[in-house]
Amino acid sequence: MRPPAPVQADRLPSGEGLFIPRYRPMIHGEWELRISALGFAPGYWSEPVLMAGMAALLRRGDTWMAITPLELESQQIGIFQARGHVLIFGLGMGWAAAATAARPEVTAVTVVEKDPEVIELVAALDPFAQLPEAARSKLRLFEGDALDYRPDLPVDLLMPDIWLPMVSDDRLDEVRRMQANVGAAAIYFWGQELEIARRAVAAGHALDGPGIAATVAELGLPLIGLDHPGYPDKLAAAARQLMRGRWLPGSAPPWDEER
Repeated sequence: MRPPAPVQADRLPSGEGLFIPRYRPMIHGEWELRISALGFAPGYWSEPVLMAGMAALLRRGDTWMAITPLELESQQIGIFQARGHVLIFGLGMGWAAAATAARPEVTAVTVVEKDPEVIELVAALDPFAQLPEAARSKLRLFEGDALDYRPDLPVDLLMPDIWLPMVSDDRLDEVRRMQANVGAAAIYFWGQELEIARRAVAAGHALDGPGIAATVAELGLPLIGLDHPGYPDKLAAAARQLMRGRWLPGSAPPWDEER
């Protein structure tokens, strides 16, 4: 059987409609921007693909993020639905901030990053220089702690992405703490589909439209994305692929392999 042909990041189906910067290798302090020649890249709700020239951000040899279907799919709903002033917690490689600023519905993007070395690395790489001037002028970057930051402008959408694991037990409490300081009109946080899935299963809700809507209502946060085409199927697929037994204590769906 012939192996699949490798694809570049800008040719990924999950990247359609998103601005994806080009990157080059660089090392700064504990951080490294590495370009892999060839490798299989995971999806969030889609199957892995063979990628060429995959850009990844590593700290002390551990991968923190990479331009893969997983990264693109886990952020694209928030980016596609972004409007007005968007507040992003976590700079990473800068791609989500760049892709958000490229949306015509977005008027301003504020990025808050805690690690000065990440800020310096991205400044040296300058992925924002690849944006048109109209999009580039929307961006502001501050050094600060996502859990303490208070915005100087009203926030239409809060998009936090400060975590390394896809699932963490304190994530919902941290998002609530952020929202208490920010007061955003809408929120889309990284990995929210997995958090919704495990909260739904624990509450006895199905992973369908009504079950997801009921779960989000119980969370008490203005989460967006539920009206995205195929959202229940995408959420369920992400949970099947990535939850790996990390459900809330005493709960797991019958298909979970580690139950």
